[in-house]
Amino acid sequence: MDMDYEAPHYIAIEGPIRVGKTSLARIMAERLHARAILDGEDNPFLRDFYLERAGAAFKAQMYFLNQRFQQLRGLCQEGRRATFVADYLFDKDKIFAYINLSDEELRLYDAYYELLRQQIPTPDLAVYLQATPEVLQQRIERKASPLEAEISPEYLAEIVRAYDHFFYHYKASKLLVINTSEIDFVASREDLEQLLRRINQPVCGTQYFLPLGSG
Repeated sequence: MDMDYEAPHYIAIEGPIRVGKTSLARIMAERLHARAILDGEDNPFLRDFYLERAGAAFKAQMYFLNQRFQQLRGLCQEGRRATFVADYLFDKDKIFAYINLSDEELRLYDAYYELLRQQIPTPDLAVYLQATPEVLQQRIERKASPLEAEISPEYLAEIVRAYDHFFYHYKASKLLVINTSEIDFVASREDLEQLLRRINQPVCGTQYFLPLGSG
């Protein structure tokens, strides 16, 4: 390892629904003795959004925007020696906004987003967990969440395409892109350790990792 290498203090794990970002963030936070910053699951507008009720998408999006801002805005004051692992990247909020909001809603959303983004620190390292829509659909079915059952295969595929497009152009920090379609690091210790070994190695610019499944 490069003797000048400094381990990242702020790591953001990202990826579409059921890719495993929260599980990985919890594990990494425990291993690194870091503070875990986890996206809220109590958005009161999500059910109406999944049921496609009028106005629910904008309400759900603005709730997430404010909640994530409140979580992240104080990190700069906690000192550079502290280590944080988040299961989301603030910038990704726009992915869902551009998919779900009307043009009029998006103009209002963008005004608030740009104002809040200036007050949020940028991660030292972003980790993008990829998986195919088919793999994610299988994991959603195993989870058997009533709300997630409302997600159509078409919408799921659209989310995956939007994530790929976003991270293809992402330049704000170092980025490690990991394809998890052939591994299950939640169920397999071997897959997990392989994943963690790569994340703990230096990342320069944008790098890609295709782990080999354990079986």
